Amino acid sequence: MPDLPTIPTFDLSGRVALLTGASSGIGARWARLLARAGAKVVLCARRVEALEAIMAEITAGGGEALAVATDVADEASMIAAFDAAEARFGTVDTVIANAGISHGGPIDRQSAAAFDELVAINLRGVFLTAREGARRMIAGGSAQHGRGRVIITASLAALGIEPGLAAYSATKAGVLQMGKVMARDWVRQGINVNMICPGYIRTGINDAWFDSEAGQKHIARFPRQRLLEASELDVPLLWLASDLSRGVTGTALVVDDGQGL
Repeated sequence: MPDLPTIPTFDLSGRVALLTGASSGIGARWARLLARAGAKVVLCARRVEALEAIMAEITAGGGEALAVATDVADEASMIAAFDAAEARFGTVDTVIANAGISHGGPIDRQSAAAFDELVAINLRGVFLTAREGARRMIAGGSAQHGRGRVIITASLAALGIEPGLAAYSATKAGVLQMGKVMARDWVRQGINVNMICPGYIRTGINDAWFDSEAGQKHIARFPRQRLLEASELDVPLLWLASDLSRGVTGTALVVDDGQGL
């Protein structure tokens, strides 16, 4: 039998990761995961108290983290977040644009204000986060060594028809296309841009819905009649953030437990 290479691990030592939407849900889980893999983690969200609690947990475990109160829809706020990250850890080479919100219901009942908020956070927020990160990577030299990473949280809703989620789906489809164009724009500058499209996961926001009769019927329509576990996004995130994904850019990775089938 020929010699086989050593099985690689998801070692993020030496990386500086900035993560938006880090105060709860998938973002909070990913913050802990990145730190455990060795990255220095910059936690960004509007709820600074929640961020500081996660930061304290990470540092107590021997990791390095920084909490920064951030509004992803505000350009000055995002610039300040990257400034704070650089002052503490150096150039951010791993950007995870994860912040997002959802407003559901029939589009004829949705307010213009709700629509504008979806666009501001889900689309403009990703633009500002990825753009500012790429600028810093290019200026700081990370991209020149092929270590630049931008990971965007999209959604299964970007790829299919989800009744009652017209505006939300539009923002996620926009994020998907924007990410692909970013990948092409920055491919020669050493920055990989990829999107993760999760299926339905139980969170603090949707617990009541999935516990309701209508929510249970929704779950029953999935091929495996269950929700995706948040832990099933761990390996995709670590892979895309690590050097192991050097040859992968412009990809939309669907992780949905077959819900879209």
